[in-house]
Amino acid sequence: MSQIIEQAGTGSRNVMNTQCPFCSVQCKMQIIEERDETGGRPSYTVVPTPNLASEGRLCIKGMNAYQHALTGERILHPMAKRDGRFVRISWDEAYRMITDKFGELRAQYGPHSIGLYGGGSLTNESAYLLGKFARVALQTKYIDYNGRFCMSAAASAGVKVFGIDRGLTNPLSDIESAECIILAGTNIAECQPTLTPYFTRAKEKGAYLIAIDPRETGTTRIADLHLRVKPGMDATLANGMLKVLLEENLVDHAFVGQRTQGFSELKAHLESLDLEEIAELTGVSVSLIRQAALAYGKAATGMVFTARGVEQQTDGHMSVRNFLNLVLLTGKIGKPGCGYGAVTGQGNGQGGREHGQKADQLPGYRLIENPEDRAYVAGVWGIDPGELPGKGVSAYEMMVKVYEREIRSLFVMGSNPIVSNPNADFVEEGLKKLDFLVVADFLMSETALLADLILPVSAYLENTGTLTNLEGRVLLREAARSAPGEAKHDWQILCELADRLGRGRHFGFASVEDIFEELRLASRGGVADYYGITYDRLRKEEGVYWPCPEPGHPGASRLFESSFPLAEGKALLTPVENHLPKERVNEEYPLYLTTGRVLTHYLTGVQTRRSHSLAARDVESFMEIHPKTAAKYRLEDGVLVKLESKRGVIYVRCRFSSEIREDTVFVPMHWGDTQNVNKLTLDELDPTCRMPGFKVCAVKVSPLVTEYA
Repeated sequence: MSQIIEQAGTGSRNVMNTQCPFCSVQCKMQIIEERDETGGRPSYTVVPTPNLASEGRLCIKGMNAYQHALTGERILHPMAKRDGRFVRISWDEAYRMITDKFGELRAQYGPHSIGLYGGGSLTNESAYLLGKFARVALQTKYIDYNGRFCMSAAASAGVKVFGIDRGLTNPLSDIESAECIILAGTNIAECQPTLTPYFTRAKEKGAYLIAIDPRETGTTRIADLHLRVKPGMDATLANGMLKVLLEENLVDHAFVGQRTQGFSELKAHLESLDLEEIAELTGVSVSLIRQAALAYGKAATGMVFTARGVEQQTDGHMSVRNFLNLVLLTGKIGKPGCGYGAVTGQGNGQGGREHGQKADQLPGYRLIENPEDRAYVAGVWGIDPGELPGKGVSAYEMMVKVYEREIRSLFVMGSNPIVSNPNADFVEEGLKKLDFLVVADFLMSETALLADLILPVSAYLENTGTLTNLEGRVLLREAARSAPGEAKHDWQILCELADRLGRGRHFGFASVEDIFEELRLASRGGVADYYGITYDRLRKEEGVYWPCPEPGHPGASRLFESSFPLAEGKALLTPVENHLPKERVNEEYPLYLTTGRVLTHYLTGVQTRRSHSLAARDVESFMEIHPKTAAKYRLEDGVLVKLESKRGVIYVRCRFSSEIREDTVFVPMHWGDTQNVNKLTLDELDPTCRMPGFKVCAVKVSPLVTEYA
């Protein structure tokens, strides 16, 4: 435990070494707790500490992250709902409730009547164990996690095009060497602000920054060129840029010929497209499309970054693949200053999907329906491969199974699905139908309020484990204090439950490091190979990149220098059709809604809304709208409005911005209840990766009028 307590007179000084629990940069810090001789309320000082990713920076969320972990609102004891109220019970009683309920449901409806729903903020060890618990202790096929809504489009695209899904194909330090950088649907300045200096330093060295976003953000303000694309039209915009590259002979023919396949098909597709039509579809002029394409195509080095703006679409998988076409067509990968980055959102969004939380995956990115993969992992786990269940369904599809009562009980660990899923009213209705809902969390969430049983877990300050940042760098976060009350670590709960369920021999871990040792072995030889990484190495080296196949291996900081792990070592170029959003505006719903994040909050806000410093900056949600659009609907700046889609209604405050498209409104995702924007979002899914189309749906807006009797 990385906790240092010093006595100073009759007071005390407690130094906690930890890292931020929020975004995928995983910045390191010290939290200093001081008490004077009176023993009153402590004061806290947060000091960023040097590290290779954030270079010793912290953003406002990191500076205040201690507040939610040390709040008086922590869940401290197991609680069962009785007569509509939560009452404190013992751990023994909680475990008996679970084993009895699970036993009854398995006997009556089979093992697949139980589902597990995880989170992208869990450590690698907890994510690994949750996947093992589902398949070995419960033998259910139904497990998925909230990272499905974060990274699935980019992950599936990376696997198809490159053969590997890793957030960045090269180290962050390469950004400064890029002569042109495309930031597509990513608001790094607000979502990963400690990375911003990489881009400003690149600009100081002459780099040209292109930002693609329907609205102005902190990121577009630092860009040299802002392409204000219509929501949902990113793939089409990329087609326009690709066509210009082809027409201007800015294709790296040597790279394309030697290192890619599919060029002739892509070339024929691009030649059939019309730039004027693309400009009309995207809302970006031909001249701006040409300007962007020429800047990227002529640059000797360059990088492309995508994030949720491109990926959270019903064509997110193919949209990312079209941006990867840009990378491959120009040969800008596998060398310094070149590469692709899917900007991971959650703190362990990368590691969380590598080791078994996804419906179709086993540890190390192995596939649950691949016989060789099943046999290998079953051998590590000491079971027969036939005992492993098959593939389940994606996160939102699990909510459909819940609604249809195929899933009768849900175990939720580190997630808030009632706010993070699309079509949230439908999801809430489904969760209320469950025979038994268990939520393991350390703060009360909108989902926990519906639970039959709540299990208190440790927070980031108390929980040792590894996390994998957006670069693919595995980091060790050690506990800095003891867990309060009767809270237990996620992994402890899973091990103790497995024992109660008669499967304890497969979960006999005495420490979190023991779990990592098994994870190393389970991932060995897989795409995400952690075998060469140990806790000792992580302490000494401040993180190690995967793949790292052997203990002496340095870890691969830059991928694809000589080949791609696909047939003949070649990456795949793919024609991508111009795609229109699944839901279009019409007379009744005349505006596009897009969603996203703001600087002061994180995910569904369960943690950041408990931080008084962060909550004070954004106490409620809002709708960003162009003043001309607002005038059309008789809206005033700062007033409450009613925002509706075919699926639901929310109430938010109007905020004018002249830098958003006039056909689009924006609402952040961090609030629940009547301000839960996902009451409005569309539940159509990408056909490949099952990502919901969060970024585009049709809405109408009106003033909130109070009627008096």
